[in-house]
Amino acid sequence: MNDALFTANNTWMLVATAMVFIMHLGFASLEAGFVQSKNTVNILFKNSMIIAIGLVTYYIAGFNLMYPGMNEGGFFGFAGFGLSVPEGAAAAIEYADGGYTYWTDFIFQGMFAATAATIVSGAVAERMKLNSFLLFATIFVGISYPITGMWKWGAGWLDAAGFYDFAGSTLVHAVGGWAALIAIVLLGPRNGKYTANGIKPIPGHSMPFAALGVFLLWFGWFGFNGGSVLSADPMLVSLVFVTTSLSAATGAIGAFITSNILFKTHDLSMVLNGILGGLVGITAGADLMSPGEAMIIGFIAGVIIPFSVVFFDKLKLDDPVGATSVHLMCGLWGTLAVGIFGEKAGIGQLWTQLYGTLAIGVFTSIFAFVVLFAIKKTMGLRVSAEAEERGLDVSEHDMRAYGEQQELERIASY
Repeated sequence: MNDALFTANNTWMLVATAMVFIMHLGFASLEAGFVQSKNTVNILFKNSMIIAIGLVTYYIAGFNLMYPGMNEGGFFGFAGFGLSVPEGAAAAIEYADGGYTYWTDFIFQGMFAATAATIVSGAVAERMKLNSFLLFATIFVGISYPITGMWKWGAGWLDAAGFYDFAGSTLVHAVGGWAALIAIVLLGPRNGKYTANGIKPIPGHSMPFAALGVFLLWFGWFGFNGGSVLSADPMLVSLVFVTTSLSAATGAIGAFITSNILFKTHDLSMVLNGILGGLVGITAGADLMSPGEAMIIGFIAGVIIPFSVVFFDKLKLDDPVGATSVHLMCGLWGTLAVGIFGEKAGIGQLWTQLYGTLAIGVFTSIFAFVVLFAIKKTMGLRVSAEAEERGLDVSEHDMRAYGEQQELERIASY
């Protein structure tokens, strides 16, 4: 490993880290667009705090829970609080086979950590207490996410079993999706969503915000998946860019066709979530798939989105942004797709993918339930009916996103 190659590898990893950071702006914009205007400040506040909480908790404990440096095959390990930087070249050119430095490793992985809590943020929007959510996010990102991440990425028992998840269809997205599902079960739906006369749509207030968020997320996903190569390998990074983009594109097409058949309309929200579903679906195997296989995976993910939204609505599980459909259902699909398509396809691999993702789902669900149930019994999870009606911007923050006059005009235009 020469210095020039090491510098190129490390520089690409830092660029990828910055692109993953941009994804948090994408999530903030998407979620703000999909909620009512009276809850805009609240959703932006949560997204601002999540990245801060994620980085600090990952520094304090998460990084060393996820990468404990233990013998392969374990269920749990911990290398201590804070960061323990190796001396000299061991933290630089000798670290990670010259792919990046110790510092780059921490900051790249830290950007991933907050994403799982961001997924929960959108699903519980418009009715969860702010402080209750922030407490849950702190515990979840600091403990649950790194433990299951270690099972694969930290040389744990699933890695030893052959489970494969390149960039986190399960380890990031389905993990966040499982926690989101448990949270919305315990919270209940927004007031007025499910009535005796059927489902009442509660539309978001800004589709331009939502579309902007999706394109920012698509852009950031090049760093999310491309950075997961863990070097600047020209051929592999290029392949991952191609498979990532093609899966997103066919995700949009799959959602467009399916939602048009089901709902007889051209629903932009379905197409936007179809793009995200395609991105989530390819994330587990972006480095293993041919372009054609990536297109199939993305298309199926796009088809899943409308059916999943209808399924959760029939169960009266209210998810304002479709996080459970995008991140949980498409995360599961993408993980299983590794055993169906690409270089690792086979019955044995498919079985490993299945029990691996289910094991992570069971642990995450139990962890999320215990934490959220404890919070519900102590601090409470849900705002009052009056606070929900007024909007969380006023009840939780004592401010408005657009000013009183703009808010009145917006309400009058509905």
